[in-house]
Amino acid sequence: MNKKILLSENDIPKNWYNIVADMENKPLPPLNPQTKEVLNPSDLEPVFAKELIKQEISQERWIEIPDEVRELYKIWRPTPLVRATGLEKALGTPAHIYFKNEGVSPVGSHKLNSALPQAYYNKMQGIKRLTTETGAGQWGAALSFASSVFGLGLDVYMVKVSYGQKPYRRMMMQTWGANVVASPSNTTDSGRSILAKDPENSGSLGIAISEAVEAAVKGENTRYTLGSVLNHVILHQTIIGLESEKQMEIAGEYPDVVIGCFGGGSNFSGISFPFLRHKLTDGKDIRVIAAEPASCPKLSRGKFEYDFGDTVGLTPLLPMYTLGHDFQPADIHAGGLRYHGAGTIVSQLHRDGFIEVQDIPQLETFEAGQLFANTEGIIPAPESTHAIASAICEAKKAKEEGVQKTILFNLSGHGLIDMTAYDTYLSGKMTNYKLTDEDIAKTTDILEKLV
Repeated sequence: MNKKILLSENDIPKNWYNIVADMENKPLPPLNPQTKEVLNPSDLEPVFAKELIKQEISQERWIEIPDEVRELYKIWRPTPLVRATGLEKALGTPAHIYFKNEGVSPVGSHKLNSALPQAYYNKMQGIKRLTTETGAGQWGAALSFASSVFGLGLDVYMVKVSYGQKPYRRMMMQTWGANVVASPSNTTDSGRSILAKDPENSGSLGIAISEAVEAAVKGENTRYTLGSVLNHVILHQTIIGLESEKQMEIAGEYPDVVIGCFGGGSNFSGISFPFLRHKLTDGKDIRVIAAEPASCPKLSRGKFEYDFGDTVGLTPLLPMYTLGHDFQPADIHAGGLRYHGAGTIVSQLHRDGFIEVQDIPQLETFEAGQLFANTEGIIPAPESTHAIASAICEAKKAKEEGVQKTILFNLSGHGLIDMTAYDTYLSGKMTNYKLTDEDIAKTTDILEKLV
């Protein structure tokens, strides 16, 4: 069997998969932040492109990928599925480990799968400018490229700690024509209010979302875009798992376990939902694991409540597992996973017992990333090292139990622009962050009062 399993352009899926169609318990509806009543989709039109709103509330199983988007996907898709034989050998495990390599995209991550359709739908509506937030910079880079392709202006609010940690991602965005602002900033009312309380605030995705939403609503012919969490973003990312299905069939195997790192849910859902649908519809025996940072454990230690998607409270109230919109994550190097809440679909599936969670300390993730780099030759993004660490844990269990199992994980991006993080780890300066129950209670105890 070949180590790398490739598909042709003709194998790129023609439809995205919407798992909501197959869920017995649908996600609870979002609420209007002012009235606390069920949100009317038209309330979102000042924020999002109309076609994206339709996808956000859709319960259709398959949604067609526009030809223009599918042609652009051909720049790098289909992505390789790789048997990690080097890692298997190093671990001495009977498990077969596969990874889907999304790091081969022009921007180095899976984020382009949603950036292109979001830019496309806004362009078709006649929108001239977009706003967005970004944590580690992968989403910001993806949307910068997509905006350039469709001739759209773009303002990116980049979490301040990542703005400093990852200057090359900022440079990538600027190369593609985006205006990049360190968040919290003095360019929005949201940013100014936060800086007035804490001038040294290092930022969070929640804060950056507040700034980007405000800028979109106030901007002329401008709309907001999001790189994770929301239903339409997760929908676009299912192209990852749909391709993986075909590739696993070629390999003659079916995964026992599917793993993705978890921040808001985009790459995790993208790799897992097409496989999870067989469990929902056919009772297929498969485990799905979300690997999240121990310092930002919204799925395992958060509360399932209605909460804002941003810090200031500009977004709809969403039913999700959350650490609270005021939660300030530790300054870990996996900036893309520093988000307080989980998407509504993932939250409902986790609530119903379809998703497992593993919380992994920062040092363990980089240890896994270094082992992967030495056995497979790819330096993974800090976010992806969480999925690798989880896969290693499952492979070790297989060795202890003396059973053969097939493990599939999503390598959501490469780490070639994250070398300062690896330098911190290799020099012994990296630390783990402990989060106490008291820390979590400070930002979750107020949630019941929101509705």
